[in-house]
Amino acid sequence: MTSKFAVTAIAALVALSAPAFAEGDVAKGEKEFGKCKSCHTIASADDVIVKGGKTGPNLYGVIGRTAGTGEDFKYGDDIVAAGEKGLVWTAENIAEYMEDPKEFLQEYLGDKGAKSKMTFKMRKNQEDVAAYLATDANGAVSN
Repeated sequence: MTSKFAVTAIAALVALSAPAFAEGDVAKGEKEFGKCKSCHTIASADDVIVKGGKTGPNLYGVIGRTAGTGEDFKYGDDIVAAGEKGLVWTAENIAEYMEDPKEFLQEYLGDKGAKSKMTFKMRKNQEDVAAYLATDANGAVSN
C-alpha cells in the first residue's frame, strides 16, 4: 500500500512540475496557418517565410513579444493597452487569443467594452498554430 501511495505521489509531482504551455503539433500548425495568411505574413528582415496579407500584423517573432508592439502595423487601442498592462505573447495565451480575440481582451483588461481588430475565431487547432509560431524558424524568443 505504501509503495502505491509513493508512486501516485511521484506521478503527481511530475505532472505538477511539467511546464505550463500550449501543446501543439508544429507540422499541423504550419498547415493550419493557411487560414491565417489571408491577413498575416511571417517575414524576418531577410526572409519571407509565409507570404500573406497585411490586414493583420507580421507574426514573425510574435512569441515573446509584448502585445501591440510589432513594427509597421497600426494596432487597436485595446491590444496596445493589454501590452502596456504586461501581456507578452506565449504559445499558451496566443492560442487562447485565437479562440476568441474579443473575449480574451475583455477578460485580460477587465473591460467588457474591449475589442479586437481580429474578428476571426479559431475554434480548433489553435494550439497547433501557436506551436508553429513558437518555432525558432519564426523568430520565437527562447527562454
